[in-house]
Amino acid sequence: MTHAQSYLEQVRQIAAALDPELIEKMAEELADLRQRGGRLFLLGVGGSAANCSHAVNDFRKLAGIEAYSPCDNVAELTARTNDEGWPTVFEAWLRTSRAGAKDAVLIFSVGGGDLERNVSPNLVRALDEAKRRGTRILGIVGRDGGYTKKAGDVVVVVPTVAAAWVTPHAESFQAVIWHCLVSHPRVMLQSNKWEGLTEPKR
Repeated sequence: MTHAQSYLEQVRQIAAALDPELIEKMAEELADLRQRGGRLFLLGVGGSAANCSHAVNDFRKLAGIEAYSPCDNVAELTARTNDEGWPTVFEAWLRTSRAGAKDAVLIFSVGGGDLERNVSPNLVRALDEAKRRGTRILGIVGRDGGYTKKAGDVVVVVPTVAAAWVTPHAESFQAVIWHCLVSHPRVMLQSNKWEGLTEPKR
């Protein structure tokens, strides 16, 4: 079997193993968030940070949810890193944003954060800050879900089917799942451009 065949077979296995009811529950959380006028804060590191930026666009444009990510402000992110340290950047950003009980945090992460191993400590600190503020916690993560799984209200864990490819699969399925969410009938308010071109005129 070639690498491409093996990789795509792993994708099939992951898709089949995901819990659709949990994704439905997250869609309900997002619909409720919009209904109560809450904001969605997306947090991630590395490739997951880039996914946050794309997802912010989709949640705002397609779902009408007020969404933000600190990853989109490189000046603030690097200033906080330089002046106060990497572990506190998201925690401080949530405080300045006055995150509260009406809002939700959505974590994109390969491992979900792990203080003992010093992996994504900024996510762990942000989650603790969110809990202190009564902010709902959602997540799309890989491996065993890490601290996000422990702290979260609704967390989808991308199953590990090949330990050597955890990162590409986790980050790829972040995109699969958030696109499922923004196209969900309970969440989507506006059609995508190309689909909109083929819809019958009313």
